[in-house]
Amino acid sequence: MPIRTDIINGIVSTVISVVATVAMADSDDTWDLSDVVLAVAVSAFLSGFFTSYFAE
Repeated sequence: MPIRTDIINGIVSTVISVVATVAMADSDDTWDLSDVVLAVAVSAFLSGFFTSYFAE
């Protein structure tokens, strides 16, 4: 697979994870939502990218 497909899979994983995180977040102010979303986005992108990359 070309690297483009791996990047697209990373982006799709990021979008799904960030939307799910924001939708399920409660407003108890324990964590700053922007920090949590950033951590989820980085983790989801790397997970989707490398899963696709090494899935051959």
